[in-house]
Amino acid sequence: MATLFRVATYNIHKGVQGLGPVRRLEIHNIGHAIEQLDADVVCLQEVRKLHRREERWFKRWPELPQHEFLAPEGYHAVYQTNATTKHGEHGNALLSRWPVVSHGHEDMSDHRFEQRGLLHVELVVHKHKLHVIVLHLGLIAGSRLRQVEQMLRYVHRVIPRRERLIIAGDFNDWGAKLRPAMRAAGLYDYVAERTYTYPSRLPLTQLDYVYARGVKPTGVLIPKGRIWWRMSDHLPLIAEFKA
Repeated sequence: MATLFRVATYNIHKGVQGLGPVRRLEIHNIGHAIEQLDADVVCLQEVRKLHRREERWFKRWPELPQHEFLAPEGYHAVYQTNATTKHGEHGNALLSRWPVVSHGHEDMSDHRFEQRGLLHVELVVHKHKLHVIVLHLGLIAGSRLRQVEQMLRYVHRVIPRRERLIIAGDFNDWGAKLRPAMRAAGLYDYVAERTYTYPSRLPLTQLDYVYARGVKPTGVLIPKGRIWWRMSDHLPLIAEFKA
């Protein structure tokens, strides 16, 4: 009997929406929403570890780092900083129902104006290894291509080819231009019509992807509605797999 599981990717916009004095804290709503996704693995981008200015501004700012605050009961939480700023730092995170064996990180910054990185987490799923890489690629097309090439070199260097792999995150990939490079490396996503994730209020394109090797994608879901576009500028994408 095939094993089914779900992997979600979600750019949470640091848990804050709006600009200037009207910005609002959405991290508590995001926590409830992540529970509703009912995903076995949740890959998060733009996750705050700390931010001293926001802590002073928002009375209900969580005492825990956001990745720990957002983890549903019983989930394991892993975080890695990508960017440090004047007031704090942020990066990628992974929440998992399954045990975490190890985790690693690689700096993927392509130029000094954008600090980027990958988070690599090794899980045990029904007695089998599963590697998950969480990405947030750059805003410039050339940077994204070089970052994918770097990521694929990392995979070749660190992850045995026979072991199962999922790569998920905010690829900033307008028009799925990186899909050919991913497929050439044996990584596939589930292609469906209008899987738009950005901008959340009126989705026009897909920026968020889940690619896999060694497991078969069987479907994709995108939650929609006012509750979702209030929480972040991205919608989450949920990929379903058959092992």
